[in-house]
Amino acid sequence: MVKTPKRPAAGLPDKESLIAFLREAGEAEKADIARAFGLKGAERRQMREMLKELEAEGRLSKRGRKGFSEVGALPPVGVADVVDRDADGELYVQLVKGGEDAPRAVLMPDREGRGPAPGMGDRLLVKFSQGVDGWEARLVKRLDTGGNRVLGVIRKSARETRVEPVDKRSKDVLVVPQAQAADLRDGDLVLAAVEKGEHRYGPKRGKILENIGREDDPRAASIIAIHAHGVPTGFSEAVEREAEDQDVPTLKGREDLRHVPFITIDPADARDHDDAVYAERDEDPANAGGWIVWVAIADVAAYVRPNTALDREARAKGNSTYFPDRVEPMLPEVLSNGLCSLKQGENRACMAVRMVFDKDGRKTGHKFTRGLMRSHAKLSYEQAQSAIDGLLDDATGPIMEAILYPLWNAYRTMLKGRERRSPLAIESPERRIIMSPDGGIAGIEPRKSLEAHRLIEEMMIQANVCAAETLEKTHTPLIYRVHDTPSQEKIFNLADFLHTIGKPWNKGEAPNTKRFNKLLEETRDTPHAEVVNEVVLRTQMQAIYSPDNVGHFGLHLDRYAHFTSPIRRYSDLIVHRGLIRGLKLGSDGLTDREIAELGGIAEHVTETERRSMAAERDAMDRYIAAFLEEHVGATFTGRITGVTRFGLFIRLDETGADGLVPVSTLGDEYFTHDDRAHALVGERSGKRFPLGRRVEVRLMEATPVTGGLVLEMLSEPDPRDPNAPAPRYGMRGRGGDGPPKRGKGRPDGPPKRGKGRPGGPKPRNGAKPSGGLKGVKKGKRR
Repeated sequence: MVKTPKRPAAGLPDKESLIAFLREAGEAEKADIARAFGLKGAERRQMREMLKELEAEGRLSKRGRKGFSEVGALPPVGVADVVDRDADGELYVQLVKGGEDAPRAVLMPDREGRGPAPGMGDRLLVKFSQGVDGWEARLVKRLDTGGNRVLGVIRKSARETRVEPVDKRSKDVLVVPQAQAADLRDGDLVLAAVEKGEHRYGPKRGKILENIGREDDPRAASIIAIHAHGVPTGFSEAVEREAEDQDVPTLKGREDLRHVPFITIDPADARDHDDAVYAERDEDPANAGGWIVWVAIADVAAYVRPNTALDREARAKGNSTYFPDRVEPMLPEVLSNGLCSLKQGENRACMAVRMVFDKDGRKTGHKFTRGLMRSHAKLSYEQAQSAIDGLLDDATGPIMEAILYPLWNAYRTMLKGRERRSPLAIESPERRIIMSPDGGIAGIEPRKSLEAHRLIEEMMIQANVCAAETLEKTHTPLIYRVHDTPSQEKIFNLADFLHTIGKPWNKGEAPNTKRFNKLLEETRDTPHAEVVNEVVLRTQMQAIYSPDNVGHFGLHLDRYAHFTSPIRRYSDLIVHRGLIRGLKLGSDGLTDREIAELGGIAEHVTETERRSMAAERDAMDRYIAAFLEEHVGATFTGRITGVTRFGLFIRLDETGADGLVPVSTLGDEYFTHDDRAHALVGERSGKRFPLGRRVEVRLMEATPVTGGLVLEMLSEPDPRDPNAPAPRYGMRGRGGDGPPKRGKGRPDGPPKRGKGRPGGPKPRNGAKPSGGLKGVKKGKRR
């Protein structure tokens, strides 16, 4: 679409006037130029000659078949590809129809926060403008979300160079031109684009967009996950400068809380500390046996103000993303590990809430304040727990009586209220990867669940509830953290599964947390405990952010908002700004513009959270596959956690890794998927591999670059269910009718084995196992 410039004087223009017109319009066709200058007949012919002369002089260039523009100029609006990324992470776009010679424009941050950030190879509709340092582009709309991009590994042969995708679900092997492959080595990790056009025979053609590392780099798992999911990395120079140009906090506009002996309790390897706690007995005679609990949170809003470069980039990122070997933070380190980190012995700006609980754990009141605090001690979860268990050290000994005992006593009082509320009590063991100093994997071990973890969790939950209550009371719009009631379909799937293990569940019964907890308690000491936990977890809906409140089912709360992690979650920063506005605690609170955009912000940060969760999960799978690569051929015990038509997903006990036993490797007969029994069932014998069954398997293949594990079943199947219908077919070749032959393309034929693969098809992450096992993974974020 042609921009309409100021109407020029009528009549044939001179060359400079024509150039000036095109500079303002961006681009124009001959008819547009003639119309703008009011040219007819002979004047139109003269204008065409003038355009030819200017083109020959190198001052004009053609756009498409009819358009013209000044050389080096870009149209007001155009379709562009993301073609480059500099050392600071800035992306550059190039006009699609401008060819290789079209000028490049830096892609400016998206102020509206519309979805995930663009990445290399994306196609966008952008607005172009001339900036101080050259052309700039601003996103209007994403036209291509990267479906034509392939992240893969270079495989060289004498005849050609191929890109093999790292996504185990993808079949898009690309052949790249030898000219592009000259500087590439076998094993390079690259980002490539599928070339447009028909590829009737053989692999598709592609071009290399970016060389991002090496397949054998110990950090390859996280590098692949970052690029595969488009996780933004680094910060622009403007953001870094803005982060560094911040003042040390003072008492101006703040309550002095430095006398309150707050402490931080975090993971041992935590680099930032955004929450601190303190508790003391309530001396009010009217609240005998009650407690006062303080939660102080880093005042990130004091440094990240609305519509600044810091704010725009934090919104685009949405949250920090955590990998075993690195963190991609939402905020620059000078803030996240500096002024916004509640470091021991240093003055720090905070938003604090003082909560009062009675002897039965009921919260009777709370008050927020904007303060200046000083942490009195930095403890790890393990340190704090060891102290309570009687093992003191130099850090915990001096604060045991005054700080740690009161914290635990307050928590045990708060537990009475939690138990009465009865939030979901799912036990979902997680694993953590231990990295060696050289970036390799030293080991994989279960994450310990300590009372210290639960203490901090409960105090943070209560602070989050206080934030939501206060914002509602002050009539300030907010982003809630909501968790809807499980859908009827999920409940039906749960009931069907429970029927297979002899546990009744009324499908018409309204779901509630007490009913789920009763089920978990009844199966806790049975062989089914682990899989019931898994099924109950995956029966739940995913928690999301929303300006509309539907409550939090899992926590059994009417209102809930994330307030306690503004260093790593943009949602929490929005809640902080809402409190500042609602309580009149400063001029840097929530703006009218942000209130109008709350729906879009909530949707965006939900998307970025899911992006991070997927990237973190993929990186974990790849690290585990790399760790197990040296154990191919070894046997492991595990449990069937997913049943699909193409195989069984097995979770290994030792590492928590998930691998696939392809259905084509299960034995002499053909196994079919019984979705009601949640089992693979032999057609002739009726023998079964049901969901939840403990098994022994052999590791046949571990592929670190994809995270895929292929397993071989060593355990015999369970006998036929006596209540199940008789097998449909006799035993072919042994006097029975046998099943019909499975010809090519027949729907009842077994899946073909992967060519040259010992275990048949590779596992597919996108598969949905039976038994309602779909939705969130373990470790679901609340």
